[in-house]
Amino acid sequence: MEGLKRVAVICVLRNGANFLLLKRFNEPNKDTYVPVGGKVDAFENPYDAAIREVWEEAGIKVPAMRFCGTLVETSPVKYNWMSFIYEAEVDFFEPALCNEGILEWHNFQDIDSFPTPKTDFFIYDYILKKKHFAFNALYDSEVKLLFMNEEIENKVVFE
Repeated sequence: MEGLKRVAVICVLRNGANFLLLKRFNEPNKDTYVPVGGKVDAFENPYDAAIREVWEEAGIKVPAMRFCGTLVETSPVKYNWMSFIYEAEVDFFEPALCNEGILEWHNFQDIDSFPTPKTDFFIYDYILKKKHFAFNALYDSEVKLLFMNEEIENKVVFE
């Protein structure tokens, strides 16, 4: 049913302040750089989905991932997501080919120099600061970010 949240995982793979990002071939977020991740399958929990998505998209088996927080995205159109965000510190490796897009390493300091969803800066920032988060993002009908708050600290991070 339109407007219902779809459940997904966002899997942040990092080596220090370097993040493995995927330049997506398809919507949502086509031609932008995002972490690996995807939908949680039927009868699957988010943690297992995160491990699976890292294997499927990055070609590596991570022994464990750390739960960091959530991102709830709401719009008046089809873009409505509930995402569980996990991260894993990994050794630097040459990214494998991926059918979802092109995998590349990028440093957090350079995050503003290439296209990435506005929400992701805050996710990376909180992860680097080792702070848990519960982000709530609101979009317009063009899927442009209007407002985002962090509910644990009760703090507006974007408006």
